[in-house]
Amino acid sequence: MIELDDSKTLFAFDRDLEPVLRVPSGETVRIRTKDCFGNQLQGPEDQLSEIDWDAINPATGPIFVEGAVAGGTLKVHIDNIELDAQTSSCTGEDEGVCGNRFSDWATHFCKVEDGKVVWDERLSIPLAPMIGVIGVAPEGEPVNCGTPGKHGGNMDNTAIAAGATLYFPVAVDGALFGCGDMHAVMGDGEVSVSGAEVAGYATVTLTAMPELSVPNPLIENDTHFGIIASAESLDKAAELAVQQMVDLLASRTNESEADLVMLLSLVADVRVCQMVDPEKTVRFMVPKYVLDAIGFTL
Repeated sequence: MIELDDSKTLFAFDRDLEPVLRVPSGETVRIRTKDCFGNQLQGPEDQLSEIDWDAINPATGPIFVEGAVAGGTLKVHIDNIELDAQTSSCTGEDEGVCGNRFSDWATHFCKVEDGKVVWDERLSIPLAPMIGVIGVAPEGEPVNCGTPGKHGGNMDNTAIAAGATLYFPVAVDGALFGCGDMHAVMGDGEVSVSGAEVAGYATVTLTAMPELSVPNPLIENDTHFGIIASAESLDKAAELAVQQMVDLLASRTNESEADLVMLLSLVADVRVCQMVDPEKTVRFMVPKYVLDAIGFTL
């Protein structure tokens, strides 16, 4: 296993970036990541109004994966997520769903203890570690790490947890993978504009799949397989995810499109990932027992 520290960060996924690490396909990398604030908030004395906003949402990388080619796919298995001992959360004027309620920033710091986020003396929340920003270089212009898209990016998807596997469409040879913006816990939607933001380590295994082409990031875990889509509204993102799932299943099974649509209406779930970024993100999740029954494989 290779170790990568957080001294090399990117603030936009960009096909022209020089890789900070080159690895063979199938390599496992333990990646140190900063929190979404670039580790600039350490306590209540640190004010959001005074931080460097050009240094937020950093991702560690990019990593060049040998064998990953434009038009193919990068498979990313999340082996483990390790968290630091303190989280920070925020909301503020014009931020998130309720930004109209505020005229200033507010922050909240929590300790990570005994498998929980300690909100205060009354309430502790079970940990649910996840990776908020994860992806590869896009096909066209650079995309800042605060914005999700076909390349991945700031999807803030609570299903991107240890044990999950993602499949990213590769736009440039080597893929140029990066990740960061981990959360100790976050609700679907991320309504305040932050989760329990935390630094830590993400251990991932990176595998090139040059013969596979995917339309958007795919995700699977022990029980479900899904597609992640981002668009200017939740409605558009949801419609895109459903349509692309139907296309994918129709191309890899003998089921009719009509039967697939009716079946998905019975068993699959549209779930909100985040509703606060420049593009909104959903995931459309299908139980694996259903896919096994209709003979679907990637």
